[in-house]
Amino acid sequence: MKHLTLACALALPLSVAALPVLAEDKMTLVLDWFVNPDHGPIIIADELGYFADAGLDVEIIAPADPADPPKMAAAGRADLAISYQPQLHLQVAEGLPLARVGTLVATPLNCLLVLDDGPVASLADLKDRKIGFSVAGVEEALLTAMLAPEGLGVDDVELVNVNWSLSPSLMSGQVDAVIGAFRNFELNQMQIEGVDGRCFYPEEHGIPAYDELIYVANPATMDADMIARFLTATELAVQYMVNHPVESWEIFRDTSAELDDELNARAWVDTLPRFALRPAALDAGRYMRFERFLNEAGLTEGIRPVGQLALVPGADG
Repeated sequence: MKHLTLACALALPLSVAALPVLAEDKMTLVLDWFVNPDHGPIIIADELGYFADAGLDVEIIAPADPADPPKMAAAGRADLAISYQPQLHLQVAEGLPLARVGTLVATPLNCLLVLDDGPVASLADLKDRKIGFSVAGVEEALLTAMLAPEGLGVDDVELVNVNWSLSPSLMSGQVDAVIGAFRNFELNQMQIEGVDGRCFYPEEHGIPAYDELIYVANPATMDADMIARFLTATELAVQYMVNHPVESWEIFRDTSAELDDELNARAWVDTLPRFALRPAALDAGRYMRFERFLNEAGLTEGIRPVGQLALVPGADG
């Protein structure tokens, strides 16, 4: 294109004008939170034209309430929503018409966070101490399972709802630990403010590994072809990000002045190796293990087959 002759260059607009205009399918995606590095593949796919190449016009929406996205997908008010694998199990058990159709972040991000120089050197040190949380249910189950090998239960600690103020409540001394902190954000936020934190990772303390961020849709109303094209586009985006980490960060950063800061730059580096390289691929065993874990924790009644939790590639319907 850079070496077109003048005659070709002049003729090009006429040639393009003669081509049929291909309509793009409009698609609505509701994020789990405001735009941040966790959403890198989505933003990169949009910015590099991968969605357009797939015939998609994707409207990316940040929710007013983080609890809304899966409900919006279930109600047909969004084609796709970003949610969390642990929450999916609970919501399906409650009868919400949802299924996992793809994976965004393929490893846990959640951790139990303490001050590095604080009084909690091991999980056993949490006895009679305060632990902050933001979301009841799954986080309590994770905490219960992590404490059990130390001979402790939730009755041995004081749970404090810190209303999403996780690292500030820890740094201020309001609590001695927080569960639900994201290792790619809260740890960096604390370091930037001159406070070192330390994570106890659930998957290293008896919790089955799970997908942190997933794409969910209503299986009865979703457009499977459109979703497949969306996942292909985001797969291309992840490949670009892995191959070009600096360039992809710059593209992402330049989409909004609010993203251009040290916290997001650090989070980008820490999140990059955690994105699903094959977002459409399903690890059925992972979902069944977590389903059993929640059932044994008393958070669900019965055990649902994977086909009720996720769209199984190659399955009919």
